[in-house]
Amino acid sequence: MTAKQRIFSGIQPSGVPTLGNYLGAIRNWVALQDEYECIYCVVDWHAITQWQEPRQLADQTREMAAALLACGVDPARSIFFNQSAVAAHVRLAWIFECVARIGWLNRMTQFKDKAGKDRESASAGLYTYPVLMAADILAYKATHVPVGDDQRQHLELANDIVQKFNHDYGTEFFPQIVPLILGPAARVMSLRDGSKKMSKSDPSDQSRINLTDDADAIALKVRRAKTDPEPLPSEPAGLEKRPEARNLVGIYAALEGSDPASVLAEHGNKGFGPFKEALAELLIAKLSPIAAETRRLLADPGQIEAELRRGAVKAAEIADPIVTEAEKLVGLLR
Repeated sequence: MTAKQRIFSGIQPSGVPTLGNYLGAIRNWVALQDEYECIYCVVDWHAITQWQEPRQLADQTREMAAALLACGVDPARSIFFNQSAVAAHVRLAWIFECVARIGWLNRMTQFKDKAGKDRESASAGLYTYPVLMAADILAYKATHVPVGDDQRQHLELANDIVQKFNHDYGTEFFPQIVPLILGPAARVMSLRDGSKKMSKSDPSDQSRINLTDDADAIALKVRRAKTDPEPLPSEPAGLEKRPEARNLVGIYAALEGSDPASVLAEHGNKGFGPFKEALAELLIAKLSPIAAETRRLLADPGQIEAELRRGAVKAAEIADPIVTEAEKLVGLLR
């Protein structure tokens, strides 16, 4: 039997995920467990590239872990842990920082976006973030990484590091990483503004569906979601210049596992009232079990932490020998 290919993917500990996080990434993580050897990580070291209130960071790490477990990330079928529990990541990151070139990092557009005009005040960690990301992946010699558009450049940098490390040390030790393209991602926008992504940073909680929202909260948010006065069109082309309508139809299609054309075949040429009611019912049916399980797990933080520790032991069993061998290749005494 052919061994499964190995995937690594990480997510920032930003607290309870939103519907956008779920449809854009988390449900794909769950599905990939059947086909790949999956290593999933709450990347708390990455989080501190920008200052975090310590107690809040710990709480948000537990909240993200609980939500991922509730969504179906299964420690029996994958390895699941928090990044800072496995020291191999930073050991390899230092080697990779010595391999990566300043010019490569200067081209990273995400740093420019996050640092903004005040880049001189940004942390060095934010600048070298993509190097730690490369170490996260290659500490396990992972061959595939599910990526969105915002991470493609970082993956290209990781492969540049692999190529230079292997060349400099006369080896083929680290594999090239293959981006895993999972088809069109569900791009979920704000319920208050269809031109902006759904985000936890939005000051209005009405802009998003949180995975711990109860049925009443979901129904209210959908009912209040911004729309326009026209009925739904009969075909997807009619959504082109209607961002709020396009967003709600896209959410429905993603949850149902269909496409906008199928949704509009059923709900087109009707007002938003009946459609919002149907969308709320679908959201409640899909998310209520996740919300209930997330709340159950959060009631026992010790259980969450124990699960993360067990995952970290399994992760270290893979990563430590790989990173130790990389250190020997560099000439460090081990």
